[in-house]
Amino acid sequence: MKPAAKTRKRSETPRLNREDWLAAAFMAVVNGGFDKVRVLMIADALGVTRGSFYWHFTDHAELVSALLTRWKDREIEIDRTLKSESTADPQADLLHLLDAALAHGGTDLENIRFELALRGLGRRDPVVAKMLVEVDEMRMSLFAYKFERLTGDSKAAIELAALFYLAIVGSHQALSRPVSPPQVKEFLKDIIANYLIHRQTPARKNK
Repeated sequence: MKPAAKTRKRSETPRLNREDWLAAAFMAVVNGGFDKVRVLMIADALGVTRGSFYWHFTDHAELVSALLTRWKDREIEIDRTLKSESTADPQADLLHLLDAALAHGGTDLENIRFELALRGLGRRDPVVAKMLVEVDEMRMSLFAYKFERLTGDSKAAIELAALFYLAIVGSHQALSRPVSPPQVKEFLKDIIANYLIHRQTPARKNK
């Protein structure tokens, strides 16, 4: 009687591309933080031996660096897209920006959890901290630009942009909870829109 055939992993040929590994590393962070970005664990998740990893990366540090670059490049592209989506209605533009910020993620939820884990890493890694400052400044610049179009007041725009960003970050914390009810997102969006956008139009403020 022949012994039962063992389940074999894929060959250690470069069938998986670099993006496959980065996508799997991203999901490892989403599900358990950066401590879960381990070559052997990711190889098991992909169904390959870790020899496949070395077709694309020199070591673990290069994988993490590429993962961070992938995230930052995505943020730059989102910022570029949102800047280009200006219309004649600055209030509508801010509401669209709010939608995009709260959907920054499920993939929303996955992207929110990844960024929260990244900010945790930034508390102990100065390179990550510097990158987060750059992304935060980029976002704040976009928010201030959008609010200045709405209010016509550069000082108020900076202050509103800061409050808007704080509201978004707080919303991400609430939405990252696995048991967060589906209506929470709409509730938070309505509050932010009401107090920070609708009430800032010149017509409403002059009444």
